[in-house]
Amino acid sequence: MPFRIALSGLNAASTGLEVTGNNIANSATNGFKQSRAEFADVYASSIQDTTNASGQGVRVSRVAQQFSQGTIDFTSNNLDLAISGQGFFVLESPDGTLAYTRAGAYSVDRDGYVTNHANDRLQIYQAVAGVGGATTFNTGVLQDLQLPTTPNPPNASTTLSTAVNLDSSQSVPGVAFDPANPASYNGSTSTTVYDSLGNAHTTTVYFRKTATPNVWQQYLYVDGTNIPPDGQATGTPFTLTFDTTGALTQVNGVAQTTALTASYNPGTGASPIQLTQDFVGTTQHGSAFAVNNLSQDGFASGRLAGVDIDAEGVVFARYTNGQSSALGKVAMAKFNNQQGLRQSGDTNWTESFASGTPQLGEAGTSSFGQIQSGALEASNVDIAAELVSLITAQRNFQANAEVISTADAVTQTIINIR
Repeated sequence: MPFRIALSGLNAASTGLEVTGNNIANSATNGFKQSRAEFADVYASSIQDTTNASGQGVRVSRVAQQFSQGTIDFTSNNLDLAISGQGFFVLESPDGTLAYTRAGAYSVDRDGYVTNHANDRLQIYQAVAGVGGATTFNTGVLQDLQLPTTPNPPNASTTLSTAVNLDSSQSVPGVAFDPANPASYNGSTSTTVYDSLGNAHTTTVYFRKTATPNVWQQYLYVDGTNIPPDGQATGTPFTLTFDTTGALTQVNGVAQTTALTASYNPGTGASPIQLTQDFVGTTQHGSAFAVNNLSQDGFASGRLAGVDIDAEGVVFARYTNGQSSALGKVAMAKFNNQQGLRQSGDTNWTESFASGTPQLGEAGTSSFGQIQSGALEASNVDIAAELVSLITAQRNFQANAEVISTADAVTQTIINIR
């Protein structure tokens, strides 16, 4: 009997060494979670047996995974993701099965999909355009995160917002308006607008004080061509009327702050350009001419310049034309019993009966942690503690071997009795 007891001790110590060795081997593996060998004693008893048994050895009750937080190490790759708190990234393997991981080292394959080293695709919730242009996410369906491989299409300019201060102390120009003669106007500024094909067109606005108090004229030129108010002849200016406090009260004689321009054919094969001028914020005060806002809503075509992921997991694509758009939101999962997850290799886990079904959610909500872009979660292995465990397992192995040696000596003594 002592042989079997000691043998169970050797097996248990050997398993402990294996677990400790695996922890040490993966101490530099991103997202790795250390394991702990847990043991239980073995006793043979029956219902009628009320005596204390000496015991029949030890067995490995389980190898328990330890899901404590690993250190967050920062990198220079925006697609490196780390979770600070609870939760797992959701991956779809090439065979269509789902896996869960804390390892966030991702890259882009040739088709634009964001994958790990095993070609498992990162899962997101699809971005959906909501009412008023707000972006929402379809949290009921998982899909692969794919970065756009085609250019961002252009958007034609439709609105030109101009907020300036016109100097009320300036004099009325003494010559007829001529864009080539600075003496014929009191101030000017310019910006760029875009046609439906994304071609840029230089747009300049000129402001001219009139002899009528509190009334100014504005001339609009696109590529050197005068654009009058809608329905008016070329050369006709826009009229801006202010009250005695310097606030804008009328545009083109109507109590409004906007005015529509006539259509302009850019000559590029694009649709005609027609702008709504918005003068909200324009004032007439006794200070120097100043441009407080000059913006428009068009842009040229652009290619993908980079990807940003915020703490809530929203993935934004940045384009060379200065635009950005939400591609989706990184999906996360948690389990009632995460220690019951089955290890499947490549720092992935899969669902098991013991773990329960996954509970999907979003970063920063419920008990889910937040996502750090440009960072990786290091292994949670404590090397110092593992080295101590090695010494302990070695002593246990030696002690059980000594039991076998002693039992052998006792047996030999009994055999030698004559």
